[in-house]
Amino acid sequence: MIAWLRVAFAGIVILLASILLMPWQLLALRYDWKMRRWLPRMWHRTVCFCLGIRIHIRGNMETRRPLMLCANHSSWMDIMVLSAVADVAFIAKTEVRDWPIFGTLAKLQKSVFVVREEKHKTGNQANEIAGRMADGEIVVLFPEGTTSDGNRLLEVKSSLFGAAAMAVPASPSGTVYVQPVAVAYTKAQGLPMGRYHRPLASWPGDVEMLPHLKDMLRCGAFDVEVHFGEAIPYRGDSKRKEVSATIAHRIRAMLGAALRGREAA
Repeated sequence: MIAWLRVAFAGIVILLASILLMPWQLLALRYDWKMRRWLPRMWHRTVCFCLGIRIHIRGNMETRRPLMLCANHSSWMDIMVLSAVADVAFIAKTEVRDWPIFGTLAKLQKSVFVVREEKHKTGNQANEIAGRMADGEIVVLFPEGTTSDGNRLLEVKSSLFGAAAMAVPASPSGTVYVQPVAVAYTKAQGLPMGRYHRPLASWPGDVEMLPHLKDMLRCGAFDVEVHFGEAIPYRGDSKRKEVSATIAHRIRAMLGAALRGREAA
């Protein structure tokens, strides 16, 4: 009974926050006001609070620009968490545009939708991403291209790292910064989750959304650690595959250390 009262209360608060902020975000998108970048952060912080998602930040986000954040991806909660931490825009697969609720939220945050299967469109998509970064926006890339079970980093795909290269000429310093980020779900209701229970927070692609939401809300609270690693300067002579391999190595090290409760080496 108490759990359902908590869910009802969270739903009411999230609905009120949406009613208050959504009209302003629509106007900001229509006229390209700067507030379109920070209004989503206010909404996502409210949602994380209502859902009991407690965020612990380790390290610091790179202050230099242009900046691309590259993070592991295990759940729709990753988007809530990263959006609550900073004013970011996401690179999402085009199918997300048509998803119920999440597609609307992605469009309200002005996500960049990409079609990975159509190689002839990759250049235009990378140009848009590069333009957004050159304009000072922080862009988030999930380089795995799908969600994992939260216990490991899947194979990293290097193709969209080309957007960083395209943003280099527009950077005053001739450099774009690519920063690895590890998002690790470590506790449920204050207790260590462990490998077996971590799928409560993760959302692999073959799991239905409604049962997952029900199990997640029943847990009551999650602790998530967001680890910011050392950024890599991407310059005109940088090699995309080398940069992506280094980013993958650093994310994997930070994620493994966070899940084991240790500091990354």
